[in-house]
Amino acid sequence: MGISSHDLLQQVIQPTLQQLGVTSAAAEQLLLATAYHQSGLGEQLQSKQGLGIFNITPEQHTAVWDHYLAKDCDLASQVRGMASQHEFPKAPHSELICNLRYATAIAWMLFQYHGVKIPDVADPCMMARCWQKVFGNQSGSGAETDQFAQHYRELMEKHAATRLAA
Repeated sequence: MGISSHDLLQQVIQPTLQQLGVTSAAAEQLLLATAYHQSGLGEQLQSKQGLGIFNITPEQHTAVWDHYLAKDCDLASQVRGMASQHEFPKAPHSELICNLRYATAIAWMLFQYHGVKIPDVADPCMMARCWQKVFGNQSGSGAETDQFAQHYRELMEKHAATRLAA
């Protein structure tokens, strides 16, 4: 049993992106679909591919800090501010599992680090290509990119149904 997609979007993804100065529905959707595809929205928080709802590898986590955030002190400070004051210095990778805001910020930083251009109008194939640039190399499978596109469609259908019911 994972996290409700609606709650993850409203309580974690949107506030995290807002704190980072990002206002993009497509960015929100990309992160939500990534969490859905990578971990079933938190059904599996640790696998051989990675950690947390986004299944970020320790190598990805280290690389985004060393090669992207280290070059922008203000942004690094903002992201570091989302991490636990006491636990992060001892076990930084564990933050990817236990801290949803921090994990979301790192997932977004990975998209930025890899130069992913988020489309103005999101469609499943375009979003799958965005995901593929950051996370698709873990399996190297084109079929997995197709599966991401299908997961994206499923999520958007659920959210459309939720909005109509409200």
